[in-house]
Amino acid sequence: MKLKNKWPKYYKKDVSTHYCPGCGHGVVHRLVAEVLEELDLGKRAICVNPAGCAVLAYKYFDIDVIESAHGRGTAIATGVKRAKPELFVFTYQGDGDLSAIGTAETIHSANRGENICVVFINNAVYGMTGGQMAPTTLLTQKTTTSPGGRDPQFDGYPLHITDVVAQFPGVTYAERVAVNSPAAVLKTKKAIRTAFQVQVDGLGYSIIEVLSPCPTNWKMSSIASHKWIDEVMSKEFPLGVLADRRKRG
Repeated sequence: MKLKNKWPKYYKKDVSTHYCPGCGHGVVHRLVAEVLEELDLGKRAICVNPAGCAVLAYKYFDIDVIESAHGRGTAIATGVKRAKPELFVFTYQGDGDLSAIGTAETIHSANRGENICVVFINNAVYGMTGGQMAPTTLLTQKTTTSPGGRDPQFDGYPLHITDVVAQFPGVTYAERVAVNSPAAVLKTKKAIRTAFQVQVDGLGYSIIEVLSPCPTNWKMSSIASHKWIDEVMSKEFPLGVLADRRKRG
């Protein structure tokens, strides 16, 4: 007997993935698609997707997707939302995109309190272009451009961009979550749903940072990369709600 899906569409296409084994992007794609279905947002949703590992997200989301220049996701999302406020607009960005070349766009859109949602994937490395050091790379973490490990005297410290924007009065909701266990995945879905509802209610800017495994560029097995998030990465980037201003008068 063929079972009927609880969500018949998911707004996710039934195609093979290009992501590496153990990558967290596919999990987050599924969660985003489920929440779009549950909140009945898919038909008016616009995803803005800049460069990065998820540059081909339009192959997986069965919604309208706009490609933006590297780092300019929130700038494009701002324009779309201001021109068409009835649409649901979110960006899907990686750490190299959002917290490096896109730092200015990220900070100023958050500071203005634009009524958009940002899904921010943090895997502490430039995954798409060969595993170079990213702004979020941890101290002593080895990458192709920091083979001896990140040195704060030369490279600075890991950039906590979500913590920075969470301080802005225009940011209504900010939370850091992970996708390295079933329990973590459930919490991530709840966080995404909360952030999406913030925009639906017209309350302003929301951002969800997701700690996501990158076994290929971390030079680890999938199991080891999931443990590394718990044992190392989440110590640098603690999970939890960073800002919640939904009840402000």
